[in-house]
Amino acid sequence: MDIAGLRATLRPIVGELKDACTHDTLDALCVELAMPTPANAGSKRDRLFASFDDMLNEQVPATAERLLKRGLRDPGTRNRIQDLLWADNSCPSIPKRFRREVARAMERIELYGDARRFDELLDLLWVIETNPFASLAGREDTGLAGLIQRHVHRNPGDWSVERLFDELGVYEATDQRFALFLEGLADADVRPDIEDQRRFVDCVNEPLRGCGVELRQTGLAGGYPSFSVVSLHNARGRPKNLIFASEKKPDIRFRDAIDNDIEIASDADKVLVYDRPIGQEGLRWQDLQDWWSESRGVNDGAEAKKQLYRRLKGCMPENSPPQMILFESFYRGFGPAASKLPALLPEVWLHWDPKTVRERGKNALLRFRMDFLLLLPHGVRVVIEVDGKHHYADGTTGMADPARYASMVSADRDLKLAGYEVFRFGAAELRSETSANEVHTFFAALFKRFKVLP
Repeated sequence: MDIAGLRATLRPIVGELKDACTHDTLDALCVELAMPTPANAGSKRDRLFASFDDMLNEQVPATAERLLKRGLRDPGTRNRIQDLLWADNSCPSIPKRFRREVARAMERIELYGDARRFDELLDLLWVIETNPFASLAGREDTGLAGLIQRHVHRNPGDWSVERLFDELGVYEATDQRFALFLEGLADADVRPDIEDQRRFVDCVNEPLRGCGVELRQTGLAGGYPSFSVVSLHNARGRPKNLIFASEKKPDIRFRDAIDNDIEIASDADKVLVYDRPIGQEGLRWQDLQDWWSESRGVNDGAEAKKQLYRRLKGCMPENSPPQMILFESFYRGFGPAASKLPALLPEVWLHWDPKTVRERGKNALLRFRMDFLLLLPHGVRVVIEVDGKHHYADGTTGMADPARYASMVSADRDLKLAGYEVFRFGAAELRSETSANEVHTFFAALFKRFKVLP
């Protein structure tokens, strides 16, 4: 994130808040904006500047968010702040060419269902200029708001969708802003009809898929489907059964095969099943902790965190200390920030077959269980494997086993083709004196690549 740019944009806004407080209420305003309390000396503007300048860089985004919630008069400044905050967000790229193709495809369908909500969406994301004195002078508003009323609402067809996008600045906007615009156009507020929603999604997905992106249903809101822009290169679909932290193959049966409801028939305490929807933000440690707290009746957050951490540590195989080192290095390395990061889930079941490999024969599924799994935002699934000698050597002779190695890399290819990102650590590198730092450096780089920030 461009913190210097964010500071330069926010500082004059903070200074102008002098008119929104008195000297007596200035301290409370600073607290409201997550800024430190300034010294009680100087003008209000000077005190506000002093408070803002004393903030650490990592505190600045929170103040920006709170200023946005207060509301800014200038939508251009609002958009600059939003773009700076969104710069590190994980969002698939949608080049200008495909945005134009989306606009042309939209000529085949209705632009919106609810005009008022459509205008609210435009005001929320774009710089819509108005001429407040036009009506007083008996003239028509020649600002963009007035032009949209004339050429889009009153005289449909005057402007093509491509022209509207051009006037709004859609083609030059950031990927995040354009994605939010598409998601808003698909929303039930703008299209209060499910069939209309689906027509829009089908229409724009034709050109979007050309750049590896689509609008996909990711939830329900008020009984209507909600859609998100996602990359086609990630694992498809949403996780339905997350079975993890198991030391041995779980005894599973379907409680309701139609609804895909599963039940652990025996040793239920030896396996964890996360049974909540996993949305676009992935699965964070805080989500996992909240689930543990509510399902186990542990009201104390600190105690729930300890219990869950011990339970996850306890599932890892005793013959693989490097796995434990990686797990501990991850959570200790990120400290309190880990609560907002994707959870590192150990011993996750990928495949499950009631028959053994010997019983199933040549059609058996390989790699039943993953050492670690992370579910990142926007459907990104990351597998972490720790390779001990048994991954590439014969268990009896200790000699290199080409067939065993070939089986492992074949399973890797299958995972990657299914949309998983696979990364491997050698057990030996996790036994070095610098292993904790190396683990932290790897995960920091991983999160940077996928634009996941603590």
